[in-house]
Amino acid sequence: MKSIEQIHEELNIWHFPHHPWEVTIGNMHLAFNPKTLIMTWIVMIIIAVFWVWATRNMEMKKPSKKQLLAEEIFNFLRGLVNENLDPHKGASIMTLIFALFIFLLFSNLWGLVPTMMSPTADLNTTAGLAVMVFILVQILGFRYRGGGYVKYYLHPYPFFLPLTVVEELAKPVTLAFRLYGNIFAGEVLMAVLLSLIGLKTFYFLGFLPHVIWLAFSIFVGCIQAFIFTMLTIAYTARAVAEEEH
Repeated sequence: MKSIEQIHEELNIWHFPHHPWEVTIGNMHLAFNPKTLIMTWIVMIIIAVFWVWATRNMEMKKPSKKQLLAEEIFNFLRGLVNENLDPHKGASIMTLIFALFIFLLFSNLWGLVPTMMSPTADLNTTAGLAVMVFILVQILGFRYRGGGYVKYYLHPYPFFLPLTVVEELAKPVTLAFRLYGNIFAGEVLMAVLLSLIGLKTFYFLGFLPHVIWLAFSIFVGCIQAFIFTMLTIAYTARAVAEEEH
């Protein structure tokens, strides 16, 4: 039985480097996953090209299908934000929510391309995004509630403070591992299937089962992007909510 490392090596037809890129800054030693970095940049380029194409020559009277698609995605996300936050507060995070959802969606789906990899299949990526959301929530909480945000941790009983702190710290952990686990598991199964039937026979003998699996993986990728974004909105809404009297 081949290991997952051997399978990835066989499918590495682009010869992506496996060994980490190491950088030393003073006494700090950093290691970067080159494949994750390369895939992240590829995804960002694809997103930039897609949205330039979708929003080019926009019209009010006769919008094109690509313009309607871009507007529908934006309006859908804005609706979610306005349902959970005050419109004024929601407007301050709308750009981030839109960018976060688009990046997650494209990242999750990019790994479904044979021999490619989703940036979100790397725990470093999902953990970084989760920590970013956690810091954002704390900053917005203090920005809109000031000292009242401290009461959020002490409410309803001060001796519950340790549990409240643990609950807050658990949020980025669950965000990171939920997204990483679902996307990584899908890519492992995809790699195993490709290894079993081979890339050459994929388009002939293995097309039908892969179509079924790809359809399910697309669904999972979209759902995971939605869940991560929706939880970001929910955590922000809870942090900036007006104090009840």
